[in-house]
Amino acid sequence: MKKFVIVGLGLIGGSMALALRGFEDHTIVGVDVSQPTLRFARERGVCDRVTEDAGEAIEGADVVMLAIHPQGILDFLKAYRDRFKPGCLVTDVCGVKSAIMEGAECLPEGVDFIGGHPMAGTEFSGIQHAFAEMFQGSHLILTPRETSTQAHIALMERLAAHIGCRDVVKTTPAEHDAILAYTSQMMHIIAVSVCDDENLFTCKGFEGSSFRGCTRVAALDVGLWTQLFSLNAPALTACLDTLIGHLQNYRKVIASGDREALAEKLTFSSGRKRQMDLPGPDLLH
Repeated sequence: MKKFVIVGLGLIGGSMALALRGFEDHTIVGVDVSQPTLRFARERGVCDRVTEDAGEAIEGADVVMLAIHPQGILDFLKAYRDRFKPGCLVTDVCGVKSAIMEGAECLPEGVDFIGGHPMAGTEFSGIQHAFAEMFQGSHLILTPRETSTQAHIALMERLAAHIGCRDVVKTTPAEHDAILAYTSQMMHIIAVSVCDDENLFTCKGFEGSSFRGCTRVAALDVGLWTQLFSLNAPALTACLDTLIGHLQNYRKVIASGDREALAEKLTFSSGRKRQMDLPGPDLLH
């Protein structure tokens, strides 16, 4: 049997452990520092084995997946760089890739690192909210290094298929971070900004699905998103600058009272959304 270690049994790590049940010939070992988390995982059979001893767990491991906060990943790679088995694959599930890939440069030659980011999640956190179907229909983004082996890339592709991902997208860390700043991180900034309004609590009873949808992710994991925003600050601030410009354009046309100009602008924006949602080749099957 091969050993697959998941470090961090929160929402994503716990869901990954559940989704990986029966994956080829791997024994799934879960690592966490929280005793309540380990107890929950042990009692619910989330992994084949759980431990708080990361060093012992990763020794001899064929695959190590880091499902902890971004700074925790960087610290872990430095602290355990000499404990990974030569020839093993190390990967992660972090929503920022440039900083993680740079941090992985500390690994010794012979230890492969492939950046990973499953495009899945909920507004909740903790292993108690983990579920095996988390990744079904999602994208798995990979950022391999130039030295990453084809065998390890193929392993990640088989993993994606096993947990139910729709596809695997390979890209560069910089492209990943620029796109995710727009599609994910900026959406979270919008959500928390809406919740900063002084009238938030007076709207109870008036909020509809559009408000709930916009603010759904505002109840975020503060520690995690502080690190994600900070580690991707250049790309995220560029996106926010563009967004502010678009908001100012809408404010200007609304304040002008020119309904024709407003309708023209709304037609342009809504048309772009409809065009984006047209089914493509990957959605027709």
